[in-house]
Amino acid sequence: MDQEMCSLKAELEEKEKEISALKKKLAQLEKKVHGSELKLHNNIVPLSPLTAKPALSNEDIMRYSRQLLLPELGVRGQLNLSKSSVLIVGCGGLGCPLAQYLAAAGIGRLGLLDYDEVELSNLHRQVLHGEENQGQAKALSAAGSIKRLNSTVECTPYHLQLTPENALQLVQQYDIVADCSDNVPTRYLVNDACVLSGKPLVSASALRMEGQLTVYNYKGGPCYRCLYPVPPPPETVTNCSDGGVLGVVPGIMGCFQALEVLKIASGQSSSCGQQLLMFDAQDLRFRCIKLRPKQAGCAVCGENPSVTRLIDYEAFCGSAATDKCRKLNLLSNDQRITVQEYKSIVDNSLPHILLDVRPLVEVEICHLPFSLNIPLSSLEDRKSEDIHLLQEKISQLKQQMAGDSQPAVYVLCKQGNDSQKAVQVLERMSGSEVDSIAPKDICGGLVAWATKIDPTFPQY
Repeated sequence: MDQEMCSLKAELEEKEKEISALKKKLAQLEKKVHGSELKLHNNIVPLSPLTAKPALSNEDIMRYSRQLLLPELGVRGQLNLSKSSVLIVGCGGLGCPLAQYLAAAGIGRLGLLDYDEVELSNLHRQVLHGEENQGQAKALSAAGSIKRLNSTVECTPYHLQLTPENALQLVQQYDIVADCSDNVPTRYLVNDACVLSGKPLVSASALRMEGQLTVYNYKGGPCYRCLYPVPPPPETVTNCSDGGVLGVVPGIMGCFQALEVLKIASGQSSSCGQQLLMFDAQDLRFRCIKLRPKQAGCAVCGENPSVTRLIDYEAFCGSAATDKCRKLNLLSNDQRITVQEYKSIVDNSLPHILLDVRPLVEVEICHLPFSLNIPLSSLEDRKSEDIHLLQEKISQLKQQMAGDSQPAVYVLCKQGNDSQKAVQVLERMSGSEVDSIAPKDICGGLVAWATKIDPTFPQY
């Protein structure tokens, strides 16, 4: 019996090796095929016009039967969908459910644009991607899922960054554009490209437990610039990487985007041409706000537009066109130290205070065990109990130090942005609410610590 078990185990190990080798070979072939697709679509090859179907096939009738029964859609609406094309800018939390439902409904052509690759942190909300897609271009991963769902939909992936140089060429090839991006420069870029090309723009956003949706440049309605002629200061903008998001919230908003796209593409009217839909997931409430009409003085869609071509939107907004955590540079070099320098301070047991200024919810995820947590918001609001706690720690530190040297306070956050703001707040406090201190920011924060010092430290 033991000999037979050993033989079966050995046979199983051999089969597992064969399967592993086959998987590697398959991955190499897929990478080769995908690589050629990427090269092709990086060049933005002009697309041929969609051919209108004269009638629905038996397979179409069976596939779409449940929506064909709707008087609002019917056969005519389904045929309209089949000859419509939609460009989706961003294959993330909004773009995934949007693409999924558009393909399921039988849209004729989908353009899937995203410059990024699939990461583990995407999977709680970006439902077209799986664990096996990590490291793959999001546009290709999404396209693969769409083809498995509905092979009759023409799907064109674009693994590239949308820029002023390529936006018009892309937008002009599609009937409707859906903005699923997560940064301000891209929102202005997509809006201006749609206005200059005469395309309706279905735009949504999601952050934390809230979402918003509206349709711009539609049947004489306002464009994005009509409502937001001036971009917000970069330091006031929060994205999902900084502020977090519950995965189902962009899922809900992406479905609402799909609904409005399908209504427009099928020949119905959108409900959001001059309305902003606001969703509060915490209280499960929806609210519609009527937007002001198209503005005669708008810089791009007004009577005398000053924006007649696409511009440098990163310069216009003062921030990068990316959904990654932004990197601020608020301090001089002598107000900052590297994580390597801080590690040396710890190793040499030099007396100091490590001040972690992240919110408590982030500290509970992970923290350095010797840190003191006082959130940036508490420092900015001068919360008396937190200022008193900091003063106590400074007094204790001064007792350990010899001479009249200033107590060393090193400030830490996730990326090194809030910590810089905290240093500025502490410098304004020093000598009044707290004893004179020498606060310094730790560059790159805990992300740099995990990358350069301790690879076992959690990243989020």
